[in-house]
Amino acid sequence: MPRKKSDNPKVIINWHDDDKPREKFMNKGRAACSDSELMAILIRSGTREMTAVDLAKALMTSVGNNINELAKLNVRDLTKIKGIGEAKALTILAALELGRRRKDIISDKKRKIIGSQPVYEAMRPYLMDKTHEEFWILLLNRGNYVMRAIQVSVGGISGTATDIKMIFKIALDHMASSLILVHNHPSGQLIPSFADKVLTEQIKEAGRLLDLPVQDHIIFTDDGYYSFKDSGEM
Repeated sequence: MPRKKSDNPKVIINWHDDDKPREKFMNKGRAACSDSELMAILIRSGTREMTAVDLAKALMTSVGNNINELAKLNVRDLTKIKGIGEAKALTILAALELGRRRKDIISDKKRKIIGSQPVYEAMRPYLMDKTHEEFWILLLNRGNYVMRAIQVSVGGISGTATDIKMIFKIALDHMASSLILVHNHPSGQLIPSFADKVLTEQIKEAGRLLDLPVQDHIIFTDDGYYSFKDSGEM
């Protein structure tokens, strides 16, 4: 049954097709839509006071119209915005995560690791602006190209527990030829702790026994990194 027009000019059904996000997307293509219009398509519905487009504009304005800033928010942050419930928040975050994963897959498959700097650049999308510690591994093929970046563990502000068996299970399951360890220090401290050094030695030795070399261990901070290999510790 066709929808009837409303007397309210703010209702999207009353708008010209070029002003309706879905119709604009279909008729002119995705590139013709603004960030707010794409967000309105995800949000789908507004409130009694705001259309989906108005709500999307308010959301984008709250992060300075910066999608990267939006991607840093969580469900609780998003639901603080009037009109954004849990379902809308989850839809937004899921769409952003899919976009990030696509970008990572495209860039990682073409990325060859020839030193510590490319590792740092490869991990920036995953670890930039994190307020807690995370432990990741970069899996490499025989040509030293990145196969995948995989999160192994998540911790608190000052540390994260890491299961060595899990690291090598993941590497073996993905048929990796070697790997690089990466974890972040939210404090910005670039000097490895004693625990960092012990763990690195244990993982390196396990890799030697399994014929899965550990090429490096990078400590990531927003302002720089520490490489165990560059420092002569691997």
